[in-house]
Amino acid sequence: MNRFWNQIISLLFQKEQPKRVVVIGAPHGENAIQLLHYCQNRDGQLFIIDPFSAFQEDERMEAYRPYMHVMREDSLEALPNIGSFDAVLIDGDHNWYTVYNELKYIEEVAEKSGKFPLVFVHDTEWPYGRRDLYHDPEIIPAEFRHPFAQKGLVFGQSELADQGGFCELAYHANHENGERNGVLTAVEDFLGETNIPLSFFRLTSNNGLGIITEANRDSDTYIEMITKHSGL
Repeated sequence: MNRFWNQIISLLFQKEQPKRVVVIGAPHGENAIQLLHYCQNRDGQLFIIDPFSAFQEDERMEAYRPYMHVMREDSLEALPNIGSFDAVLIDGDHNWYTVYNELKYIEEVAEKSGKFPLVFVHDTEWPYGRRDLYHDPEIIPAEFRHPFAQKGLVFGQSELADQGGFCELAYHANHENGERNGVLTAVEDFLGETNIPLSFFRLTSNNGLGIITEANRDSDTYIEMITKHSGL
């Protein structure tokens, strides 16, 4: 997400002024400081969902501690414990089941509050736009889990690499594409079902970023403008 902060995310934060921000998947280094600094300036709260202890606090974060909440749980367990939120950055377990159900829970909260939050979804392009990654395959219900192996990926190749490849120690679905496979597929399936009028914007660089917002002519025009001139 850090690669989208200056040109995209921070600009939308400035416009929409979210105060309760959720990050699914640990922000690292400068990205964590940027988010915490934003929340401090807005008297907001940052909720970091990281079940794998990838997020590590350091001395720079001491001043931001009143604005930071670290939740060492899976996202689908942690989200109901947060309550309301104004913005969600999804960059956690990159598989259809997890992302789809994260979006369904966000929808449920929005239906109660009357407002859909600003949502950013990372990895909507290769390698995980159309292929599941399982951080822990056992927590994905079997009916939603593709056959998988601990093998790497090769761009332009559906089958897993016999040797090496991208992220060769991760658990990947054996094949790319198909139903209920990948982050972008989860987003598209969610958008095809929801009754809330939403807009979806898609950037293809840096493994892809999807932006989901309530459909609104003013905000849609603004997002179109910043994405067009972002250089991404």
